[in-house]
Amino acid sequence: MFPQQVHSYLRQFFTENDCQILGEDDRYLTVQLTIDIDKRIMNRPFYWQYVEATDGEPNPAQVTFITEHTALTNNVRGEIVNFGSPRLNQLFQATRELGTFVQMFEKVDASKEQTILTPWLGVNYKVSYCCDRTKEMLYSFGMNLMTGMILEDFHESLSKIELDAIQSEDVFHVQYIIKPNRALQRLDAAIEAIIGQDNHDWAVEAKKRWQRDQRVLDYFYEDVEQKPECYEIEKKALQEQYDAKIKVEIINGGLFYMR
Repeated sequence: MFPQQVHSYLRQFFTENDCQILGEDDRYLTVQLTIDIDKRIMNRPFYWQYVEATDGEPNPAQVTFITEHTALTNNVRGEIVNFGSPRLNQLFQATRELGTFVQMFEKVDASKEQTILTPWLGVNYKVSYCCDRTKEMLYSFGMNLMTGMILEDFHESLSKIELDAIQSEDVFHVQYIIKPNRALQRLDAAIEAIIGQDNHDWAVEAKKRWQRDQRVLDYFYEDVEQKPECYEIEKKALQEQYDAKIKVEIINGGLFYMR
């Protein structure tokens, strides 16, 4: 996930959750959090317990998130957020808690011309290659539910248009031909194809490290005829540490009606 994609995700997350953007360029954004979002991401439960217990005046945080390190050279101070960082994972979790599926319509001025919106299914996936080291990647796909065309970097396309939960007046949208469930199956297949074509030397190398550590463990117990329980525990721990796994997770998605 590139810095501009992280930036776009942050902007959309905070905008959709009614957090005011106080300042921004393409490398950082400063956000006034709402009470709800502050409670979800700022990790200060004791502060909110005190405010609620004393009926005090709530003061949700104002935070600057830096998505490109070069912003630091301009004396911008804030929290660096990149793909894989704890803060971004926390925002992914908040997105899941707040609702993973939306229906949005492109905002248009129908007074200028008759406008018909086309349905798209958009899905953001997180793919994790897990062993003793973890690599995570974010993919965003959209499928036109009329033609079946699949568009990569769909989230980037959405960030360039203005969306609303309510359809504009005198604007029409066509009903989809491809059912969303069927479209999701095809997008899942696209992700599986990407994974299948990827280089999986990481899993081979993890197995080599696993075998190396297993040989070390066996060396310490080679003269022990009846292996103790601690040996089995350590052996299982090595398996859990090095066993290569691929996790595919849907972060969020929705139906988007666009021109």
